[in-house]
Amino acid sequence: MTIKAGDKMPDGNFGIMTDEGPGSLSTGELFSGKKVVLFSVPGAFTPTCSLNHLPGFVDHADAIREKGADTIACMAVNDVFVMDAWGKDRNVGDKVLMLADGNGDYAQALGLELDASGYGMGQRGQRFSIIVDDGVATQVNIEAGGEFKVSNAETALEQLSN
Repeated sequence: MTIKAGDKMPDGNFGIMTDEGPGSLSTGELFSGKKVVLFSVPGAFTPTCSLNHLPGFVDHADAIREKGADTIACMAVNDVFVMDAWGKDRNVGDKVLMLADGNGDYAQALGLELDASGYGMGQRGQRFSIIVDDGVATQVNIEAGGEFKVSNAETALEQLSN
């Protein structure tokens, strides 16, 4: 079943890069007591993801935090090494937390998996954004196939203002 506004975020873990190497971050650590803007892209280094989606959140990070977000997090069905390299390539710094959903387990738990095998990309996650307040999804924005209209940083800013 696909997550919707009002639902509790499912439990899970993400891969993250730490100063000591690959590590793990639980959804409890990520969401508990915090307002988080979580967005997902089908793949690191892909055109829309690299040129528009991630950069929009980097560019608007300060404004998003001013609207009450404690964390901005980018999720993709890629491994922790790819997510770390992509973050460095896009000069993310500490503006966006890069989360690896290596096997797509969290995308599946959200009901937002994507079969991109027709494009040679295997199982991925859909393009979406979710505003999470203390572990509960308050806004869920899922893109139609091939679109980039509702999961962008501007939409998150607007929704945080309401």
